[in-house]
Amino acid sequence: MATTTTVEPQQELGTRTVGHFIDGQFAYDADETFETQNPADNTVIAHITKATPADLGRAVAAARKAFDEGPWPRMRSAERAKILRKIGDLIIERAPEIARIETTDTGLPIAQTGGAQIPRAADNFYFFAEMANHMDGTAYHSPDYLNYTVQRPAGVAGLITPWNLPFMLTSWKVAPCLASGCTCVVKPASWTPLSNEKLAECIRDAGMPDGVFNLVYGSGETIGMGIVKDPNVQLISFTGETVTGQAIMREGAETMKRYSMELGGKSPIVVFADADYERALDAAIFGVYSLNGERCTASSRCLVERSIYDRFVADLAARVRNIRVGDPMDKATEIGALIHPSHLDSVLEYVEVGKAEGARLIEGGGRMPGMAQGNYMQPTLFADVDNRMRIAQEEIFGPVLVVIPFDGEEEAVRLASDVKYGLAGYLWTSDVAKANRVAQGIQCGMVWVNSQNVRDLRTPFGGAKESGIGREGGHYSWEFYCEMKNIAIALGNHHIPKFGAAH
Repeated sequence: MATTTTVEPQQELGTRTVGHFIDGQFAYDADETFETQNPADNTVIAHITKATPADLGRAVAAARKAFDEGPWPRMRSAERAKILRKIGDLIIERAPEIARIETTDTGLPIAQTGGAQIPRAADNFYFFAEMANHMDGTAYHSPDYLNYTVQRPAGVAGLITPWNLPFMLTSWKVAPCLASGCTCVVKPASWTPLSNEKLAECIRDAGMPDGVFNLVYGSGETIGMGIVKDPNVQLISFTGETVTGQAIMREGAETMKRYSMELGGKSPIVVFADADYERALDAAIFGVYSLNGERCTASSRCLVERSIYDRFVADLAARVRNIRVGDPMDKATEIGALIHPSHLDSVLEYVEVGKAEGARLIEGGGRMPGMAQGNYMQPTLFADVDNRMRIAQEEIFGPVLVVIPFDGEEEAVRLASDVKYGLAGYLWTSDVAKANRVAQGIQCGMVWVNSQNVRDLRTPFGGAKESGIGREGGHYSWEFYCEMKNIAIALGNHHIPKFGAAH
């Protein structure tokens, strides 16, 4: 059984009201509010203002005016970069408070929010502050013409963010959006709204012009889809479930939205017999059990070459048995509380599905004993899984790893690709040629070879198949947030046919 850390009473945030941020001001007036809960004990920690269509209209109008008339899109890139760097500085200054709020609202271990995710959010702003100075075009010269391209901000962006890493993943959208000169309306996930308030404070305090960044709370069905349908919003960046992404594309078709979609995943980690065994073992465990398993790029299918399969499964079991589950505020905790009781129920239902399908449950599979108040689950390991099983095909989004044997390189590539998703892949081998063949063969947007998921912000992030549309990161972000304009200048008096002239 996984070990536990004692759950102490959480530091209270208070059941205060959290307001929208519209046109440079926080707005707390609301006919309705909704609650957000602490996953560690399911107590209410705040009341969130629930946006009305009028609230959303004000937010979009503010973003529209800031884009059409305000200084931000017209500002020199160096000046925009200065404000973005200040946002990063304020995030670092306030990181302990933000991490505490993030952990209280999400159930993620404080060692992972404060140790990696909040600093990474600051890095997003630092990185795109630098990128703002590299919105370069291309020139094409001929004897008669000079053609050159320029990148210009595309307009108002609707940024719809997920519940699993709310602060960092919101920053991942907001930083390139603002760096490009666009304005935005952000709609956070209703389960985890709290840390976005702190992002709004950092943006305001860094000197951002009014209306450039706006934040509204509400359901995806009303406020999220309201953003999608609004003709004054040109861009939609969405991270979440594939089914929701499909609905967004349908609803936004009438107004010809541009989309960036980062959707579901069921990513494989492929371990060959010639791999660095201990490092591959570490990566297989960290890749699915970190962040409570609630991550889109989780390596939730472990494909192991048959000659080392039994040994690898036994060693996985020994390590999974010792993962520390407990108080998210304890720095020793490795898995905290899952986001919501209904999500915990969903993950536990998949455990029952796996057992019914004939997979062998090696470790876990239930709630953590003695921790009934919160959404605590035992880290779970299935072996002898067939890739056609639902637990191998569907995104569970929790601390559940399935292990599948394979024979040889060809079968490894086939199994790795044999899902509807194609976000990420991981592979471990000491054979460089094989690594290249397999990496290119797996149908996904990103592959890490002999590595866990380590991001270089210059590289494209995104998936294939039902894992999404488009790429963000580095200059690839400009393909979404910018319009590429070509300007052709005649260098001489070229021939123009004279239609309608007298003969």
